[in-house]
Amino acid sequence: MDKMKHKQAQRARRRTGLAQRIRGTPSRPRLSIFRSLTHIYAQVIDDLAGRTLAAASTRDTELAGVAPGNAKAANAVGKAIAERAVKAGCSTVVFDRNGFRYHGRVKALAEGARESGLKF
Repeated sequence: MDKMKHKQAQRARRRTGLAQRIRGTPSRPRLSIFRSLTHIYAQVIDDLAGRTLAAASTRDTELAGVAPGNAKAANAVGKAIAERAVKAGCSTVVFDRNGFRYHGRVKALAEGARESGLKF
């Protein structure tokens, strides 16, 4: 098994375990993230209704001035998702790291969201 397939299999295993424990409710929706090689995406999701309440990514026009593939950009996305979630009426969320390790850009996004008033 080559290295990339092994990493994907490990992430899938971590994600399955997390998905069984994490659910978003109307009072406490789920903050789900996805990290690609160049961009990072975040959504606040109410799983019971199946609705996305707020979303932000490094591809947004408001964040166009930030270089997308680093922790500074992830922090800016965290701040943007927190502001949009609070505007949508969600101040407390459940953090779903989607199988990604809590390190680097994932950690920077979480810290940016916390700095802007999102509780998790």
